[in-house]
Amino acid sequence: MADDRGPTAGAVLLAFLTGATMGAVAALLLAPRSGQETRDQLRTYARRTEGELRDLAGKAGEALEEVAEKGRHFVESQKSLLTEAFQAGRDAMRRERERVEGGKGSA
Repeated sequence: MADDRGPTAGAVLLAFLTGATMGAVAALLLAPRSGQETRDQLRTYARRTEGELRDLAGKAGEALEEVAEKGRHFVESQKSLLTEAFQAGRDAMRRERERVEGGKGSA
């Protein structure tokens, strides 16, 4: 089944950062500066971008852990409900089997 909710916030942010990075690199490469100035500027920008991406990856990891923990809690909270439902189904099958078997003996 397809998910029609559209792109996630993380995907939009990653696309934005990628576009911003590409635009900045293009602007630096086309700017009228010396090669050394351009390389220094690119190094500075790369370090800053690396730090931002590390922060973003850390936040994404934290969000993933939080969602996984919520999922575990949900499963644990629903486990007893599912166990009760399965047991009720078994009991109903046992009663029905006994009823059917009891009806065969009197016929």
